[in-house]
Amino acid sequence: MKPIRLMAGFFTVGIWTLLSRLMGFVRDIMIASYLGTGPVAEAFLVAFSLPNLFRRFFAEGAFNMAFVPMFSKKVEADDGALKFAQDTFVGMTFILTVFTVAGIIFMPLLVTAMASGFIGDSRFDLSVYYGRIAFPYILFISLSALLSGVLNATGRFMAAAAAPVFLNVIFITAMVIAALVWAWSDTAGEAMETAIHQHFGEWLAFSVPVGGVVQMAIVWIAAKRAGFPMRLARPKMTPELKKLALIAAPAALAGGVVQINILVGRQVASYFDGAVAWLNYADRLYQLPLGVVGIAIGVVLLPDLSRRLRADDVAGGKDAFNRASELSLALTVPAAVALMIIPIPLVSVLFERGAFSSEDTMSTALAVAVYGLGLPAFVLQKTLQPLYFAREDTKRPFYYALAAMALNLLLAVGLSPVIGFIAAAIGTTLTGWAMVILLWLGSRNMGEAAQFDPRFRRRLVRIIGASVGMGAMLLMTEAVLSPLFGMQTVRYIALLVLITVGIVSYFGFGQLLGAFKLGEFRRALRR
Repeated sequence: MKPIRLMAGFFTVGIWTLLSRLMGFVRDIMIASYLGTGPVAEAFLVAFSLPNLFRRFFAEGAFNMAFVPMFSKKVEADDGALKFAQDTFVGMTFILTVFTVAGIIFMPLLVTAMASGFIGDSRFDLSVYYGRIAFPYILFISLSALLSGVLNATGRFMAAAAAPVFLNVIFITAMVIAALVWAWSDTAGEAMETAIHQHFGEWLAFSVPVGGVVQMAIVWIAAKRAGFPMRLARPKMTPELKKLALIAAPAALAGGVVQINILVGRQVASYFDGAVAWLNYADRLYQLPLGVVGIAIGVVLLPDLSRRLRADDVAGGKDAFNRASELSLALTVPAAVALMIIPIPLVSVLFERGAFSSEDTMSTALAVAVYGLGLPAFVLQKTLQPLYFAREDTKRPFYYALAAMALNLLLAVGLSPVIGFIAAAIGTTLTGWAMVILLWLGSRNMGEAAQFDPRFRRRLVRIIGASVGMGAMLLMTEAVLSPLFGMQTVRYIALLVLITVGIVSYFGFGQLLGAFKLGEFRRALRR
């Protein structure tokens, strides 16, 4: 894949991911408005987190990082790629069906593992109820991730990137219907608020597996059209699947460690009323640039590096790695600065309405600022990990993840009695930077293809300079506009002006300092 093709693939994934994240914002704004940070909101967020946690463990993380390099090499060599994908699809279907049934049966144990602070109040029973409804999502979304890996490895990015948009469309539609249904009901009195919250919780819970089915159908059809029709059959253990399992096992363990870090954060938050929701809404804000940039880079870079390694293209591999790292930081360093400087206007305008109070805004904004500090680290992991996975090296990332887990436990659990729920966010951010350092140090023995080139180092300094300049402009603009953020309707215009100033000033400083060339972005977008 030539650099321009790499950039084009990145922008294809990035633009669709941006649309998905924006729809996710609409979804979360509606959830915050209807449910706020109360018991039903926290119960649903924990229930929805459970299949997503295991999805990252089974599919999008460890397993796909093992599958994509093997599949890419088979596609490149025209060596039984269809049979390998079919056997993997059948095997995953069998394993995930068993796991889904077990998860539904043992849901109380899963909720305890995720949020033991809920035990003894209404949040626990609601989480179990919603969790049993939502958990089949793990089956459909994991198979979707596998099919997306097939498409991405063959250079077809659009369907896999577009599918998540439909999950958020289904969520939004469900809440609109729920609001209409509620408007026709005759519930009143003291029970009304509790009843309406549980009503919306049920509609949201049932939307989860429906969204999974729709996503799987989209990528299944796309894979079939690409020449990879997947069918159900009797599972069998082939030599290729044994090799895949051996490669995936350490990566799965590493993915499990990462999920333990998430569990630690949820556990800490579950002991503070409202904290699960605060961290979730903050997560949505920093996941916007992380999703658009980090996920797009990871999706496009891994199959490209795998093909280049097979072709012994060291120079091409080095260029792909450096341009991906350069582009990811060019887009996320300014986003990190913005999240740290203007979290209160962002949260108040986007979420503060209905059941979401000003106190919720302050707590969520604090978490946004802490997550923003770690944003470049989370994205750099997406560019460094493919260096290992493209070489089918999944053991060292596992060892690094273990070290990161120990640090996260120490920070999140150790600091929570002193500084409260924000210890979970601090642990996540500092662990992210520790993981980057370990991945970078470990890549030093990978040869020339894993080295940062002079252009990357030169541009990194200028990207930071442009971001600092943008930060100064944001501070001055926020000071001027601050009276407007408390006014209904006008606050949306004020936030739009603030964001526009940030974007224009960053790209202006960046072009002036030579951090990037705007023509590079335009050429990639045209492709």
